[in-house]
Amino acid sequence: MGVLDVGSNTVRLVIAETDGAVPLPVHTAKRRLRLSEHVERGGHLPDEQVARLVGAVTAARDEGRRWGVRRPFAFATAIVRDAPNRTEILRQVAAESGVPLHILPGEVEAELTFLAARRWMGWRAGPLAMLDIGGGSLEVAFGRSKLPDFAISLPLGANRLTREYFRGQDPPSERRTRALRRHVRHQLRDVAARIRWEAPRTTVATSRTFQQLGRLCGAPPGRSGPFTPRGMTRADLRRATSRLAELSAAERADLPGISAARAGQSLAGAIVAHTTMKLMGIDEVTICPWALREGVLLRCIEDGNADWWDGTAPSLRGHEAVPTRVLHPVGGDDAATAGAQLPGGAG
Repeated sequence: MGVLDVGSNTVRLVIAETDGAVPLPVHTAKRRLRLSEHVERGGHLPDEQVARLVGAVTAARDEGRRWGVRRPFAFATAIVRDAPNRTEILRQVAAESGVPLHILPGEVEAELTFLAARRWMGWRAGPLAMLDIGGGSLEVAFGRSKLPDFAISLPLGANRLTREYFRGQDPPSERRTRALRRHVRHQLRDVAARIRWEAPRTTVATSRTFQQLGRLCGAPPGRSGPFTPRGMTRADLRRATSRLAELSAAERADLPGISAARAGQSLAGAIVAHTTMKLMGIDEVTICPWALREGVLLRCIEDGNADWWDGTAPSLRGHEAVPTRVLHPVGGDDAATAGAQLPGGAG
């Protein structure tokens, strides 16, 4: 089976064996489009970037066919989900490539990523919290079984916040850095209260942002393999964040783990990560190599196809953090609003 992930920086194809219970990748390919660097104010994706996206999806479709995948399950995250011209983007991609792009609401992303993290960590992890920082959003989930009891998406992605707070400043001023911290604290207040109340035994962090921050804080490099334990403490992350704030994007790219492609957004990602851990009372996270793509693959393995996605999940409206419904694509009933579940009546 093939999964095609359209993100803020790259379009990535993963082809995996799905005969067993574990999604074993046999081939991966990516094209670095850096769509987020070309987003206009308001989130509009220009026509020339849509054309580049169509070309990348078409190339991935052709490569998948060479591996026996007729049509990959293609999905787009916040870069397309939040674009005012989203409908036109989806129409053009489908018409010219023959591959329909699925729009996964942020809460569905959180739930599928939680599924992947739970499978990777196993039941011995106990009550589990999951954090995922993408280019456009931060996903948070908590659960005691394979399904999260709580899942939410917030507009706190590393690239989004870099554009909104640090545009034209390299390195950013202390004033803008403080303003970003205040914004993150305000957005996270109720969610952090919920996680503190749940008191997870284990907290996992997924995504390239956390992987690179973990490496910067001393975690083993990727060449050590996915089964090498990796973690990151809040104290180490605080020191790393202060270091990133003093450097330009070009200088950050020389640090361990920070790639040139993500150096510009690394400070915003670090601020979100550290503020999240601090507000939630989390001293240490485990870096998990499985995330959204593996969650999609796992769900397709369980169902034997991609028919579980029927396109009826609600999409986020603007920067609304708490939806009126939380859809559980991996089973279960619809939950009430996330805010209504907060302890002490917070909402």
